[in-house]
Amino acid sequence: MTPICLVIPPSPFLLDERVFMSLGILRVAAVLEEAGVPVEVIDLSGIQNYAEAMRFHASQSQAKIFAFTATTPQMPTAFELSRVVGKERPDARLILGGPHPTLTLAATKKEKVPGRATRALNDLYSGFDVVVAGDGEQAIFDAIADVPPKLIDADDPKGKLFLTNARLNEMPFPARHLVDVGSYHYKIDGEPAVSLIAQLGCPFSCGFCGGRNSAMLRRVRTRTTENVVREIVHLYKTYGVKGFMLYDDELNVNPQMVELMNAIGDAQEVLGVQFKLRGFIKSQLFTDEQARAMFRAGFRWILTGFESGSPRILENINKRATRDENSRCVDIARRNGLKVKALMSMGHPGESFKTLDETQGWLLENRPDDFDVTIITPYPGSPYYDDAVLENGSWVYTYPRTGDKLYAKEVDYLKTADYYKGDPNGGYVSYVWTDELSREQLVLERDRIEREVRSSLGIPFNPGAAGIKFEHSMGQGLPETILKKSAALDKKVFAA
Repeated sequence: MTPICLVIPPSPFLLDERVFMSLGILRVAAVLEEAGVPVEVIDLSGIQNYAEAMRFHASQSQAKIFAFTATTPQMPTAFELSRVVGKERPDARLILGGPHPTLTLAATKKEKVPGRATRALNDLYSGFDVVVAGDGEQAIFDAIADVPPKLIDADDPKGKLFLTNARLNEMPFPARHLVDVGSYHYKIDGEPAVSLIAQLGCPFSCGFCGGRNSAMLRRVRTRTTENVVREIVHLYKTYGVKGFMLYDDELNVNPQMVELMNAIGDAQEVLGVQFKLRGFIKSQLFTDEQARAMFRAGFRWILTGFESGSPRILENINKRATRDENSRCVDIARRNGLKVKALMSMGHPGESFKTLDETQGWLLENRPDDFDVTIITPYPGSPYYDDAVLENGSWVYTYPRTGDKLYAKEVDYLKTADYYKGDPNGGYVSYVWTDELSREQLVLERDRIEREVRSSLGIPFNPGAAGIKFEHSMGQGLPETILKKSAALDKKVFAA
């Protein structure tokens, strides 16, 4: 059986790409391996000359199917890489899955007549033979069938491809052995850490958030406490790590969250170790009981999308959290020994100099231990994108309760990624504006707030990390940092 090559494209828009590995495609790799399908993973995160690395591997690999995952900001590099493989291996089948096709299909389902979302979906077919939307763990088998459909919709809760709680618990853990775990250098308070996902989905409906109109990203699917703890213990015993980043959208939407935290604490007592953890929580749901349990489990940091310090903006976002509830969340964390990273965003409907001053004031008043300020861009699958209408060449979203507007420039997601997150030293670009703030003013205000708040609170900038350079000589394969293959692949394909 020939191998299937799974491709993790680079994310050059990030300050440091080698922090969190892509777990979704590694879950797909795990179910393929479980079914006896040989797998190779080419991980191009942080690789400077990624096209050269992809071209070299495509020329050497016996794979006839190359499956890419991509978030929306990764689409330019994913599309470029599909062209590289297509040119080197015109016989190969190219598959695209991940958040971007999922969000794009969700947006098309909202269109009463074919519009920009449908055009965006059709653009994907120009680079890929098969597009998978939604959960990929079962859909991958349809995608690699002898005669696959052009579009596989696994984002339908009524369909057989949509993951249930039961199936989520039955699945093998992500195939981290197919990437170079040691090359990822995330740390929690100095402790080397890996990421994991305990549950899927977020039930809230923030207007800016991609996936609010996607069942895969909106519907919560949970794993049992025992299953999550077993993965943590597996990671500790396999890789020797004691740091864990739980990348769930909101840990405390799980009603069994306190039980899970206490079980993680119990596991440490049995093992005789002390873990360090970080994760995301929803501010208005946060309680002292949760905070105490998190501290016992080893949490020393929480991350929360407070987004804004302006009551008007919190209303326009449909955040379901007030300014006071956000401040209360910080207080709860502090009195229970937890540090807080405040995730803030700007460029929402009705954003003004006044609302930005309120955000800066909230940060200075509550003094988080770290923070992040980004300029939003409407993603497909979000109300900001799906509910916008074209007016005078711009896309306009109006929040129905207040009438506040957000204007956006059309983004070609196959070519543009600098809207996502730039270098804090002058690298941001805004593709949105409001009635009071232009694109240029939003960038200037973002930079000013970042600079002044960090100076006042004594929080340094993140310097990022240098990229990795792929090098090879005649007859030499890709280094471990870039390519790994399954044991089945060693035996079935490259046996002497």
